[in-house]
Amino acid sequence: MKSPLMKLYDKVICAAFSVMLLFIALGIVVGVARLFLNVGDLLANEDITRQYVRIISEVLTLFILIELSRSLTDYFSEHRLRMTFIVDAGIVFVLREIMIKLFEHQIASGDIYALSALLFVLGSLRIGSVLVFQREKRMLDSAERASKAAD
Repeated sequence: MKSPLMKLYDKVICAAFSVMLLFIALGIVVGVARLFLNVGDLLANEDITRQYVRIISEVLTLFILIELSRSLTDYFSEHRLRMTFIVDAGIVFVLREIMIKLFEHQIASGDIYALSALLFVLGSLRIGSVLVFQREKRMLDSAERASKAAD
């Protein structure tokens, strides 16, 4: 049984996450609208390369917002934040930076090494969080089967 203070805490967290999710959804809608407007600029502009970089950057930013919104919507069903969704957003963000800098030819070898190390750490976190989640799921399933067998 939860204490009244814990129930209040849960309500406040749900309200805060709801507001955050609303702003992220609004950001996604505005981002998609801007993406369509940029396609019109792509056809009218002579500097196509600059427009491609801008469009790629905006698409990857939308992917990050989608990953964050997945994390927040999962909170409402599970009442906990999943590490996998948060790490996915981090991986997409790092890949976004790498792709933009590579496309613009403005990345130094030291930056590539640093971002590669960060990507390795995020990938390791992702794999570890999936393994831990699967182990927890198996433990819960075996506990449920044991309680059913006891009944």
